[in-house]
Amino acid sequence: MSNNNSNRDTRNVRQPESDLKDKVVAINRVAKVTKGGRTFSFTAIVVVGDGNGTVGHGLGKAGEVTDAITKAIEDAKKNCVKVPIFKGTIPHEQIGKFGGGFVFIKPASSGTGVIAGGAMRAVLESAGIHNVLAKSKGSSNPHNVVKATLDALTKLRDPFAVAKQRGINLKKVFNG
Repeated sequence: MSNNNSNRDTRNVRQPESDLKDKVVAINRVAKVTKGGRTFSFTAIVVVGDGNGTVGHGLGKAGEVTDAITKAIEDAKKNCVKVPIFKGTIPHEQIGKFGGGFVFIKPASSGTGVIAGGAMRAVLESAGIHNVLAKSKGSSNPHNVVKATLDALTKLRDPFAVAKQRGINLKKVFNG
């Protein structure tokens, strides 16, 4: 049997600039102490998405907050991936991890909403997922949570592709 990773389509997706909406996940201020005093610089984590299955994240660093956010948005547009969405939710449960951050995402019925916190919520909403249950464990660092969430989303398999691969109809994929 072939490696499960070969079924994943994690190619970067180029999206028209106007379609993408950005959300600032976190801004961090760091201070460098020099002989002349403190010099502040800022880092920004931003998530961009078209609300229709495309999502990406980026990190920007600069001396001003607005410059850091602009750099992060440009970086996020370069790192977009396509996520399978089925009836407003995800096709199946998935675990994602990055560094010390672990996330668990689970499909939810219509009307549930996005049950997720902070950085996970920004990623899931930007991707266009409307109903999902999510839990973050381990590190609560926004860097790790965003990357772990994207790891889980990229591991998802499209139900239409699974049905075609198995040679069965879509209802049988979900009902066994």
